[in-house]
Amino acid sequence: MSETDFSKQPVETQTKGLGTLKAGALTGDIRAQGWNILREDVSLPVAVLLEERIEHNLSWMREFIQRYRLKLAPHGKTTMSPELYQLQMEYGAWGITLATAPQVNAAFQHGVRKVIMANQLVGKGNMAMIAGLLREDPDFDFTCIVDSAENVDALGHYFAGQQLRLRIMFEYGIAGGRTGIRTDQQEADVLAAVKRWPQSLALVGVELYEGVSNDEAVIRTFLRHVLARTEVLAQAGEFAEPTVILTGAGSAWFDVVAEELTREDPHLDAQKRYTLDIILRSGCYVTHDVGAYQAALERMQTSNPVAREMNSSLQPALQVWAAVQSLPEPGRAIIALGKRDAGYDAGYPKAAGHFRPRSATQAGYTTVVPAPDDWKVYAMMDQHAFMSIPENADLKVGDMLVFDICHPCLTFDKWRQLLLVNEQWDVTGAVKTWF
Repeated sequence: MSETDFSKQPVETQTKGLGTLKAGALTGDIRAQGWNILREDVSLPVAVLLEERIEHNLSWMREFIQRYRLKLAPHGKTTMSPELYQLQMEYGAWGITLATAPQVNAAFQHGVRKVIMANQLVGKGNMAMIAGLLREDPDFDFTCIVDSAENVDALGHYFAGQQLRLRIMFEYGIAGGRTGIRTDQQEADVLAAVKRWPQSLALVGVELYEGVSNDEAVIRTFLRHVLARTEVLAQAGEFAEPTVILTGAGSAWFDVVAEELTREDPHLDAQKRYTLDIILRSGCYVTHDVGAYQAALERMQTSNPVAREMNSSLQPALQVWAAVQSLPEPGRAIIALGKRDAGYDAGYPKAAGHFRPRSATQAGYTTVVPAPDDWKVYAMMDQHAFMSIPENADLKVGDMLVFDICHPCLTFDKWRQLLLVNEQWDVTGAVKTWF
């Protein structure tokens, strides 16, 4: 990834989660404002990224992939933030994974030049977008996936007409799951289609997504099957390049993927005519969460020897601050935080901290205190969260609450920019998103 000076990007000043800024302000101007969350310098709700935790998570994953001798192409759809892509690359990522042609375009325009599109490239408009990027930079390292002869023929025809050669990977899938080749006949049909377009398509590897299952035994069996099929295809000389990509792993099972795909030496030996380039694609590690991915990490630290030896864990680094808006009846608090501010599909936001600013009362707090475990969000509307509290809870209208998130992907997409903060809640910068 080429270095980009993100400080020169304009700030979306007419959106939420900012303090007062003049029109035309640049991202680099935010740090100079001297904002602090606890002083109420910023309009709530506001999404924040805790710098120290982000750096910790980046270091953790860098050590994990180094121990397994793997590469990492984190899924960029998690954040859609090129500033974070650049950080991930600085901490050892090989490239970035994306899901759609417009996402690829956004990353490309911000300097990303190694992309796995872990999705099928379908439709002329999407093909044209990718063709334009390949023509703009012939060194753009782009690969997408296929699982049907129909898609292969459509790609072959289109890119032949553009006089370009597209690098593709077979995708294998789990029965009852999402996309991917299921049977030997499907594999044979897709391979035959690839061979019809030698001038415009190059088969360079194999992709899988294991996260459609929650059964570890099923996942391990699936991984071993895909590894075996990759071996068969490679030994038969079906791949167009001597280095064969083998890529998998969402954010829940990346340890299992690492274990299974490295059971055999991934390096070239005297008997093999190819080298395996094993690439993990976990994306949520950069911010982690307190929901499904926290449960996955706890499983990992129990069962995975590398995670145990590292003697540390990922930390939740994405939080949303919001104000207590109403206390309409005993046992109920209404928080100015809604579906438009935080994901709730994998669990409601969890109150992590409580702060009473002096604007609410002269007896304000001096620091953030942990929120009691029995303060629980149980429902959300567009702009409101319903939180159950004990009838005698020390909570007032105007109090500030900071929430941990249970699904980072569907929280990032609610924000045009997120503020970076240090441990004192000083605002040190911002990152933009391109959803």
